[in-house]
Amino acid sequence: MRRIGIDRGAALLVLAALVMIRLLDPVPVELLRLRTFDALQTLSPRADGFRPVAIVDIDEDSLRTEGQWPWARTRVAELVNRLAQAGAAVIAFDVVFPEPDRLSPGLMARTIRPLDAGVADALETLPSNDATLAQAVGATRVVLGQTALAQATTGDDAVPQTGFAVRGPDPSAFLAEFPGLLHNLPVLETAAAGRGLFTIIPERDGLVRRVPLVMIAEGRMVPSVTLETLRVLTGSGTILVRADAGGVRAVALPGFEIPTDASAAVWLHFGAHDPARFISARTVLDGSFDPARVAQKIVFVGTSAIGLLDNKTTPIDRSIPGVEVQAQVLENVLSRATLSYPSYAVLLEIAEAVVISLGIVVLAPVLGALRLLVLGGLVALFIAAATWFRFTQFNTLQDPTFPLLASFGVYAVLMFSNYTREQMGRQRIRAAFGQYLSPALVEQLAANPEKLRLGGEDRTMTIMFSDVRGFTAISEFYKDDPAGLTALMNRFLTPLSDAILDAQGTIDKYMGDAIMAFWNAPLDDPDQEAHACAAALAMIARMEALNALRKAEAESGGHPVLPIDIGIGINTGPCVVGNMGSDLRFDYSVLGDTVNLASRLEGQSKLYGVKTILGASTAAAVAGRFAILEIDLIRVRGKAEAERVSALVGDAETRASEAFRLLEARHGALLAAYRARDWAEARALLDACRAPARALRLDRLYDLYAARIAEFERAPPPPDWAGVYVASAK
Repeated sequence: MRRIGIDRGAALLVLAALVMIRLLDPVPVELLRLRTFDALQTLSPRADGFRPVAIVDIDEDSLRTEGQWPWARTRVAELVNRLAQAGAAVIAFDVVFPEPDRLSPGLMARTIRPLDAGVADALETLPSNDATLAQAVGATRVVLGQTALAQATTGDDAVPQTGFAVRGPDPSAFLAEFPGLLHNLPVLETAAAGRGLFTIIPERDGLVRRVPLVMIAEGRMVPSVTLETLRVLTGSGTILVRADAGGVRAVALPGFEIPTDASAAVWLHFGAHDPARFISARTVLDGSFDPARVAQKIVFVGTSAIGLLDNKTTPIDRSIPGVEVQAQVLENVLSRATLSYPSYAVLLEIAEAVVISLGIVVLAPVLGALRLLVLGGLVALFIAAATWFRFTQFNTLQDPTFPLLASFGVYAVLMFSNYTREQMGRQRIRAAFGQYLSPALVEQLAANPEKLRLGGEDRTMTIMFSDVRGFTAISEFYKDDPAGLTALMNRFLTPLSDAILDAQGTIDKYMGDAIMAFWNAPLDDPDQEAHACAAALAMIARMEALNALRKAEAESGGHPVLPIDIGIGINTGPCVVGNMGSDLRFDYSVLGDTVNLASRLEGQSKLYGVKTILGASTAAAVAGRFAILEIDLIRVRGKAEAERVSALVGDAETRASEAFRLLEARHGALLAAYRARDWAEARALLDACRAPARALRLDRLYDLYAARIAEFERAPPPPDWAGVYVASAK
């Protein structure tokens, strides 16, 4: 037993040492992890179906035709004009124009000697080639490339700069930083719609796996050329950087939130090099290209020419042009295909290694070398499958090598000890430890993970629908300020959602200003009806608080404000809940007649002048715990049977109030007289209800019944009328 204790202790020491190595993350460990990520991309490269980017290539053929690079800026201007005429959405340059064009007429006049004075004067009067290019750049949406420098430089304050907003702590310490920046000529940068870095920072082994979207150059934040292109495309004036204590989490533009690593870089899911992306610059200049290949696309201008030294190595291609990397960045972002290596991944990998290794330490004395090796193989397959599943289904990177190597190291230590003790009696050792573990536990650990599949289960569930009343008027109020409308929606949907989640509800979906939620799935909730009612009351209270705050803001700002009023429908009954959709895309959702009725009840809340309407099953389940009034027998559109519906007036405190107890008794008598066609008695009871109803803000309910009674007095209902109201609207 002592030797077994020593063996286990040695295995645990090895495990602790390996965990420390992983935390230190030396170069060999990092490279092994990166090579594993490369293998995932090699096995499953990004599909090439989505092509929003075209590349105009300064290729060998173009250099043979037009001459060595750089070309005259007038030719580059022709290139820009032809692309703009073909309908390019944005033109971005993966090259930089830092010096004046040596072929400009004025420069030629000053450099060619001897030159006739009249010719020199004539050349001096001609516009510079740089001005010609600036005019072309200014006539369309062009993003000029810049590159980072290791030498300090100073930018021109007169040149426009891209604005940044930071939400969270200053992320500068986490960003790649360069002291200098190689700019384009000021006349070009002033004319351009945007400016961004095409600098790509390879990993230690020279491969490009990540591309930074934001960097520090000349002491300020600068966007990459791809991020700047996206900003120009969306028409945004500012780039938002979301950060926390661990660094950058995402960069955002209108309609896009791009998750990044802490240094604001995106992990790319590369597609294979594809010549179909490329259009020779020669064909653009001579007009022989197909304009449809660039129409409504982002066009990058770059080079694949070997002599211009802009080739990169990726996990799936030994050499591709650097401009194609930029194109793939945009394709990744626009198709939301970027990979993520979450900040918690290291802890997850260490936790896996510790759990598996401890399992080996515990199971080794019982299973022996062969069966433990088989079990280890199964666990390794599980880890590999989980890694593959995360990569292919969620674009998430996970390193399987450390858990496998750590557990194998522990296994090797224990197996070495087992081999040295084999002559002392393997069966005796098994017998000594057999009492601690059972074969059933081994089988459980080796079981395959449960797979996601389509289908659902039958459950009794409580469904809630909430909607903003009069949202059309609110939208019209913000017709000239769509950003303000979006901010307002976020402002009221957030507290409404929080109220549902605080009451253990599940939000199914948002439908504009409406919310659908449910209880009793995926986790059992034996008090689902009460939780739904508590959520409804909390939602109403939070909207009242928000309206009060907005009113105070409006008064201080001297502008009008429209209050937000919500209606809620809640119903309980049998449903089908589960993963609904297709084999390619599905969501966890709920279906059934109960859902449809809940939606209809929400639509009737405005008619009855109450905030929340409950179906019969919900009301019966919470009777005695909440202030509830039965308000009608109603047959909604699409249903043949009438439903007894109630209003949720308040919580237990409201139920105990004098006003509610008085109203409850009179209201019940009112309904009885109404359904008995005793209109005079019903009218008298209705008048008696008004005073307590006013305290509970139920005035409109009694206005509705007053109108009905008056109508029935003029035109009595048919003999078979049973007090059922038939709803004409949803």
